[in-house]
Amino acid sequence: MNLLKFIIYERIEKKMQIRKFTSNDIPSMRSIWNEIVKEGNAFPQETEFENDEEAFQFFKNQTYTAVAEEKGIILGLYILHPNNIGRCSSIANASYAVLQKHRGKGIGEKLVQDSLRQGTLQGFHILQFNAVVKSNIGAIHLYQKLGFKTLGEIPKCYRQKDGTFENLLLFFHEL
Repeated sequence: MNLLKFIIYERIEKKMQIRKFTSNDIPSMRSIWNEIVKEGNAFPQETEFENDEEAFQFFKNQTYTAVAEEKGIILGLYILHPNNIGRCSSIANASYAVLQKHRGKGIGEKLVQDSLRQGTLQGFHILQFNAVVKSNIGAIHLYQKLGFKTLGEIPKCYRQKDGTFENLLLFFHEL
């Protein structure tokens, strides 16, 4: 790790906290989530949250929703929920969002690590990702670094904003 990355990592490690979201966080969370939806290369959603109430309902209905906060600023978030129902409800799914100007600083890694801990606390046995866009190299590298295993690749099923289709990768991690 070069010195600059180490300094940034140490700064985040000491000052940033991952915590359960509160209703006061919703405007920032909505903005971050909508930023990812607008980019159109990671989330399946095509429409942004229209207002804070819609965002609040979405985030509160997850099994667990957390934010990364530093000095009162929300830098990122994640949602954790069952991947399926009934007999398959012990498998979790999660989505992560980091404010664009704060990416590359280790925030996503802290969010994923916390979701692994929370997944265990919430009674899940597996964390599975169904739709990692193949061009999302940063996410793929992070998941591999944290010990996720690749389940497979689904060809041409993620529709990009320009109408072209891209492959998706599936990952899982035992909790």
